[in-house]
Amino acid sequence: MMRLWEKILDLLYPRRCAFCHCLMRTEGGICRDCLKKLPYTGELGREQKFSHVARCVSPLYYEGDVRASLHRYKFGNLTAYAAEYTDLLLKCLDESAISCDSITWVPLSRKRLRRRGYDQARLLAEEISFRSGVPCEPMLRKLRNNPAQSRTGNAAKRKANVAGLYACPDEALVKGKRVLLVDDIVTTGATLSECASVLIRSGAAQVCAVTVARSRP
Repeated sequence: MMRLWEKILDLLYPRRCAFCHCLMRTEGGICRDCLKKLPYTGELGREQKFSHVARCVSPLYYEGDVRASLHRYKFGNLTAYAAEYTDLLLKCLDESAISCDSITWVPLSRKRLRRRGYDQARLLAEEISFRSGVPCEPMLRKLRNNPAQSRTGNAAKRKANVAGLYACPDEALVKGKRVLLVDDIVTTGATLSECASVLIRSGAAQVCAVTVARSRP
């Protein structure tokens, strides 16, 4: 009975690749062509370091179909993409030998959360937690809304745009923990650095980060 219902759903709402958006003829959420040709960062490009962030890894570069996919995920209510991205994130974390005690995410402001209806970074963090068994905790709170980083300008302006923007509501969740900080995209690293600095000041032993995509160097 379940299989029949799934077939009906597939007819009504055919699955599309999370990246190129083509109709899927096989199981999964990423087509075979994209699995082969996505702009993977690879061993030499996947890792970066930022202030207060010991290691930041990303499986993909933020360009082409990856950029379009993440825009649909963030602004088009395509929350199911979180599961497809997590496949890539877990593989990247495993290849990078990154382990942690707790997982958290870069949170949206209340205003932006009400407007969007979901927090895209939280969905990723919770999916990683569910599959890995590592607890996911709300370690950060965004104190106010601010202009989107993508519209802010150069690295210095982006750093200023997020200064003092985050707080840790419960330091007991953080103390002594190796924390994995999750977000969807990293460009200059200003947001990750600001969040990581709050976690370190709140007692975190280490902060590493993972994002779906990063800008090319």
